[in-house]
Amino acid sequence: MATLSERIPSPYLVPDGHIEHSIEVNKSQFICAIARCQSSVECKSFIATVRAKYPDASHHCVAFIYDRPDNSQSYGFSDDGEPSGTAGRPMLAVLQGSEIGEICAVVTRYFGGTKLGTGGLQRAYGASVREALLQLPTQCIVPSQQLSLSCSYPQLSDIEHCLKLHTGKVINQQFAAQINLTVSLPMDKIAVFKNDVVQITSGQVEFLEE
Repeated sequence: MATLSERIPSPYLVPDGHIEHSIEVNKSQFICAIARCQSSVECKSFIATVRAKYPDASHHCVAFIYDRPDNSQSYGFSDDGEPSGTAGRPMLAVLQGSEIGEICAVVTRYFGGTKLGTGGLQRAYGASVREALLQLPTQCIVPSQQLSLSCSYPQLSDIEHCLKLHTGKVINQQFAAQINLTVSLPMDKIAVFKNDVVQITSGQVEFLEE
C-alpha cells in the first residue's frame, strides 16, 4: 500500500520564460531553444515556431516533458534526420536529469562541414541542452487540487480564514440557501484543511467532491 507521501505529488520546477543558447562544436552551430509547454499541442506549436525562425537549418531535434518531470507518459523526442539515438534521446536524458517539468527543448543545428560521428553528435546535442539549462530561469510549481464544499453563511468567514492559512484560494462561489464553494489548495494541504474545517464547524460542513 502506498504511503501518504507517495500518493501526494511533490513540488517541481518549470521554465519561467523562454531562452535560446548557442554553442559551436567542430564548426557546427547548435542553438537550443527552451520554453514551458504544458501539453503535446503546446510542444508542437513551439517546435513549429523554432522551425519557422530557422528554416534553413540542417536539423531541428526535439525533446520534451510536458507534465511533471516523473511522468513518463509526457516524454517525447525526435532526431529529425540525425542518426537514430544521437540527438533526441540524449537531449531527453539531460531534461530528465534536470528534474524540470513542463519543458520543451529544440536544438537547431547548422552543419559546419565536419562530421561529428555518433558519439560526437550525442555529446554535442546533450551539451547544447545542458548549457542552455544553466541559463534557464525556473519557478517552483506546487501541485494543487480542487474540492467543493457547502457551508452556512455564518461559517463562511472561518472557512475563508482557514483557506488562507493553508495557502488556498476560492475558485467559485454560489450563494443560495447554503453557500457552495469550489476551492483550490496545494495537495499536501488538503487533508489538514479538511480536518481544520471539520473542527471549526463542529462537523457541520459538507464536502461535496474531491
